Parts: sequence; C-alpha cells; structure tokens
Amino acid sequence: MPTLTTVSVADEVWIATALLHREHPDRSDFEKREILERAAQEGLVEPQRPGVSAHVSSHAVAGKKPQPNDYRMLVETERGHRRLYRDGDYSHPERKGKIAPSPDEIPSEYLYLLDWYASWRRQRKNPAAKDDPFLNMQGVAKGMWDEDAVAYVRKLREG
Repeated sequence: MPTLTTVSVADEVWIATALLHREHPDRSDFEKREILERAAQEGLVEPQRPGVSAHVSSHAVAGKKPQPNDYRMLVETERGHRRLYRDGDYSHPERKGKIAPSPDEIPSEYLYLLDWYASWRRQRKNPAAKDDPFLNMQGVAKGMWDEDAVAYVRKLREG
C-alpha cells in the first residue's frame, strides 16, 4: 500500500495511466473509464476525489485549452481515450505545465515509473491512424475522380 496520502489529483491520474501502459504495453491508449478504475484500484487517496475525472477529461490533457491547469500529462488520442504525453505530441500553446510528477511528489513505490517514462516518452513511433486525425484521412479522396485533380479543375474552369 502506498505510503503517501498527499498525492495531487494530477499525479494520481499520471500514476494510474503509467501503470496501465506498463501492464498493457500492446495498447496505445485507454478509455477514460479505465484510467479512473485503475486510480481507484491503486487507492492512493480514499475515497477517490471527484477531481480525478476532471483531470482525465481535461485538466491534464495537453491539447485542450488550460482551464484552470496547464499540465501536459495526457493526450486525447480519440474521443474518450487517453495516453501519456510523449515528446512531439501536440499541446495547446498555453499549456507549459508539468508532464510528469517530480520524484518527491509521489510515493517511493512508484518511482520506477518515472525511470520507465523518461525512456518511453522519447520513443517516437509512427502514430497509428487512430492516434493522428490527419493520418486517418489518408486516402479519403482516392478514386473520387476518374482523372487527376489538375485535369478535373482545368475542365471545370473551361466550363
């Protein structure tokens, strides 16, 4: 059982998400519900604080406008799904806050997660289409025209 009960809500969310990544290395992201359940299972603070859900939904999500926090701990990969922030991920320009807890802010039982994360967050994999909305659009217009786009536009201009 953790020895520190003054873990911040943001750090509680980060720990739960990091544990999920470690336990399921084959998965690229997790549903918000899974992160909330993992945080409750860890029992860092009893009972679970209502702010945990707000942090998973927006307060710790890098791409969202900061209201009120500017943390960059999570990334929204698709609606309702999150993963830990990685170098190179988009973050809202006003978000300059922390990406991970400091070693003195979490129980010693979780310090190994910081070492793991330091390496993991720098791994830049080719994002799956699921993780990148622009890549997800690749090939959408393929086959829409019998001719190439330049010829099509030229024909339209000629009347």
